[in-house]
Amino acid sequence: MAQRLHLPHRRMSPSALPEEPPHLGARVYPVQRIGAALVALFLLVFGLLGLASGQAFFSTRGQSVLGMSSNGLLSTLSVVVAAVLLVAAVRSPRTASTVMLVLGPLFLLSALVNLIVLGTRLNVLAFEMSNVIFSVVVGLPMLLLGAYGRIGSRIPPDSPYAHPHIDDVDFVGEGPNTPEEVAAEEAMREAEIAVVQHTATPDQYDRVQAMARWHHRPDRRRVWMELDAADRSRAGQDGTSLGSGAAPSRPRAGRRAPWRRAGSRAG
Repeated sequence: MAQRLHLPHRRMSPSALPEEPPHLGARVYPVQRIGAALVALFLLVFGLLGLASGQAFFSTRGQSVLGMSSNGLLSTLSVVVAAVLLVAAVRSPRTASTVMLVLGPLFLLSALVNLIVLGTRLNVLAFEMSNVIFSVVVGLPMLLLGAYGRIGSRIPPDSPYAHPHIDDVDFVGEGPNTPEEVAAEEAMREAEIAVVQHTATPDQYDRVQAMARWHHRPDRRRVWMELDAADRSRAGQDGTSLGSGAAPSRPRAGRRAPWRRAGSRAG
């Protein structure tokens, strides 16, 4: 009978396993940040070269810079826009995306407006047809880069814009965290239900009225627990004055003990 030879299988370490290619969502942030930086660098070079050429600030007939016409005002605006894009790219990809979503339509609008005033005295940016084409060529990619992975009917599920970013939301947990807070929540709920059903005790009604000034659950719970602490303090003082040698039983949160209700009526 032939024997089957079993050779040991070579196990691959986790680092040796082939890595999956990054999905579209993983490329959203780098594309937005790099795109903003590249546009900013080109505008910065264009603006600095224009300023270095010593052009008139409001001249309607500019000098040629990188194949386009420019004057002092256009060069200054180019440097300012480049600085805004660079700061946005350094700050965060989301900021870069938002800035490009604003500047992209502005570039397209500038192309349209300057095309209308081309060759007139209103051409304060000294635009020529090459500048109009450049504004469209830059404005449209900026708009697309700003919307990349963020706006559209088919946003990738792994895109950082598919769900609210945890760092951009001031999330405050309102749920109870300690056993005392859990007990207070239960007593608060009972009191609120009792008030709605018109079966609340005077103490429950007073407590609900005291909490009504606050809108957030943690604040309402804090008020309830402060009232509980005040009740316990008064109960301890009453037990000491009676000299019973034993502290009175702790009433359930939201309700007064029968002996306290009787004492309050007697007073």
